[in-house]
Amino acid sequence: MAEAKRIMLISDFRNHLPLSISVERRRWFKGLIRTGNDVQRFSFRNITKEFSPFKSRTLCGKIAQKRTFNALISQIKSYHPDIIFILTMKDLSSDNITEMRRLAPKAIFIGRDTDWFPERNKERLAIARQMDIVTATNADEWLETYKKAGVPICAFIPCPCDPDIQHPYKDEEFMGTDFIFTGSAEHRKNNDEADPDRYTILEKLSKMHNAKVYGSFGNPKIEGIDAFKAISCAKIALSINAYNNMRMYHSDRLVNCLSCGTFTLAKRVPDTDLLFKDGEHCRYFESVDEFFELAGWYLKHDEERGKIARSGMEHAHKEFNCEKIAQHVLDLIEKGHYDAPWATIL
Repeated sequence: MAEAKRIMLISDFRNHLPLSISVERRRWFKGLIRTGNDVQRFSFRNITKEFSPFKSRTLCGKIAQKRTFNALISQIKSYHPDIIFILTMKDLSSDNITEMRRLAPKAIFIGRDTDWFPERNKERLAIARQMDIVTATNADEWLETYKKAGVPICAFIPCPCDPDIQHPYKDEEFMGTDFIFTGSAEHRKNNDEADPDRYTILEKLSKMHNAKVYGSFGNPKIEGIDAFKAISCAKIALSINAYNNMRMYHSDRLVNCLSCGTFTLAKRVPDTDLLFKDGEHCRYFESVDEFFELAGWYLKHDEERGKIARSGMEHAHKEFNCEKIAQHVLDLIEKGHYDAPWATIL
């Protein structure tokens, strides 16, 4: 048995919110432990709030952030991590990374990015330049940005799922819904460059009696296990990014819907069939009209809809579970590559 690595995960784990149950960061924590490693979490933003007398993030100030960073440094000194995995490259500064590298010179530093347009964020690029590896949820020009910035290894790693809690549920509270979507209809940042199909579809769904749109158009958010229950009890789940032009780029919404065993209609992105195959694991659409045409057909054909839903869930649970995705990252560290049909390493 290989010796367990000590891995420090730094992120915003949302420990104070029900959302903490369903965030991707929790799956990384779980997956890395299940691969036989020891994992120490550090929730930078939560700890900064604890050190600040103000509830507002903008009022936390440099003093609270400095105290938080000092606490992080103390843990690094005590833990002697082999790997430092920064899951949110936005709370720290490049100067912070410089000091962390000085104190842990033998550690492998990994950054993860799930955001748009990294070239527009100079501080994020400055942090990335000090990483040994950057993983991203796209395999296109946003990933290439990091390679051009000088990051030694840049790799596409999709969002993981957690079959332990993302699976079919039977809950009368959520039964009877034909359509479901969870998330916002619009993004405040870069919204002028967002795909207009997202808003158009969601606006129409929000007016339909047989659809649930959580977190948009004045509807409350749904969090924790209830989110997975609601998805699994719907007949059709919608997965659509705000931006759909990047190769294999999906938020965790796609794998969330599929892993809950729900038939999923997803907006097509380039090479998305390398992840989930059209007609076998889900159905892809390219326009508003096609979405509603496919939705209407599959609502009338339960057997076909159920067959694809089961196949999509099984594929998600087998190939995208948190342990397997974590192992891909560990392989990347040890071997410089990982084995998957969608592997993209620059």
